[in-house]
Amino acid sequence: MALTLLLRCTDLERTRAFYASLPGFSAAASKGETLTVSGHGARVVFTAADLWHRAPTLTGTLYLTVEDVEACFAQLQGRVPQAWALQDMPYGAREFGIVDPDGYVLAFQQAA
Repeated sequence: MALTLLLRCTDLERTRAFYASLPGFSAAASKGETLTVSGHGARVVFTAADLWHRAPTLTGTLYLTVEDVEACFAQLQGRVPQAWALQDMPYGAREFGIVDPDGYVLAFQQAA
């Protein structure tokens, strides 16, 4: 099953620049004045339209599984806001989290 999320952002160009700078991601304009971000098996479509009549929000974390989480962490450290540092989790993953320009939390993980 493929899953595509549609999320609101406040600035399509800022969102494009942020995701395009992440290792393994691409970001391109798509139909209906949206932005499609793809990478690590995930696809997210962003819109600046106020379809939900509220500020961008998500009460969760978007998890991405990568082959080398330490290399990914090294590439992003100091370049993007960090939600939590690289660490071994009690459920067996090694991961870290970052925050995108609209406050969405992305976790990069590697199975232990």
